[in-house]
Amino acid sequence: MQTLNQDIRTGNFRRVYLLFGEESFLVSSYKKKLKEAIAGEDSMNYNYFEGKAPDVKELISLADTMPFFAEHRLILVDESGFFKGSAPEELVDYIPNIPDSTCMVFCEKEVDKRSRLYKKVKEAGYAAELKKQDSDALMQWAAGVLSKDGKKITRRTMEYFLERTGDEMENIRMELEKLICYTMGREVITKEDIDAVGTVHVESRIFDMVAAIVTGNRRKAMELYEDLLTLKEPPMRILFLIARQFNQLLQAKELTAGGSQKGEIASRLKVPPFVAGKLIAQAKPFTREQILSRVSRCVELEEAVKTGQLSDQLAVELLIAG
Repeated sequence: MQTLNQDIRTGNFRRVYLLFGEESFLVSSYKKKLKEAIAGEDSMNYNYFEGKAPDVKELISLADTMPFFAEHRLILVDESGFFKGSAPEELVDYIPNIPDSTCMVFCEKEVDKRSRLYKKVKEAGYAAELKKQDSDALMQWAAGVLSKDGKKITRRTMEYFLERTGDEMENIRMELEKLICYTMGREVITKEDIDAVGTVHVESRIFDMVAAIVTGNRRKAMELYEDLLTLKEPPMRILFLIARQFNQLLQAKELTAGGSQKGEIASRLKVPPFVAGKLIAQAKPFTREQILSRVSRCVELEEAVKTGQLSDQLAVELLIAG
């Protein structure tokens, strides 16, 4: 991201960019920033292609066209699919020959880094993989969004906020907008504000659901399950998320027993440190064998659903029942 920010700030643009990665908010954000920086409101020197396999000859013809009373021509290509399979040889060969007056930006969900097109773009321009951000980066970004509206928040309250929202930046942005509107006329955002207007992310509900299961609070677990069904969450996805949670508890238990600290466990499990802390605390009262039995039970129920022995909804209910 540093390279993208520097290019946008200095106006020294490369001939070709590839934006991809699991954080769709960042891909969309940098696509917008590049368009504004290179083309602005100039529709005459801007061409947009969306969808699989756009016409390569047209792309090349436009790229070879000099911009009209402007420094650059921008060609934005969204979800072409060229980076997943084999791209047309004509396009692969053309990438190093894009004129300096043209900037071509590809935005893709899936990219094969072994492909010739990816390698050519990387050599001739810049390939930006925009990954999920860690907790510190998310907190810094969210605090910056709040600061622009004159809002303040403590680190502990921010951690609580992110526990509820999850790590998807688009979801965080929408929840921040709700908080800013709700606290109009006040400077400091509190936990009570988050509880009042915040929407609990599905995975946060799963965490609470697993906590209820392992402590034997079947009523609470069933209430959370019914909430998720009301939100139109598929029972099979709920079962998958519960299984993943138990797997994380098992890993946290084993890593703790091996002497690993919270930071290392967070890194190994690819979760924020405050989430790792919750996993460690949740796993502590139980033996490895007790958690392993839950993991095995999840595997059995998933298999029963896949083989048609149980409905997915009944499988989750049996898991809650113990």
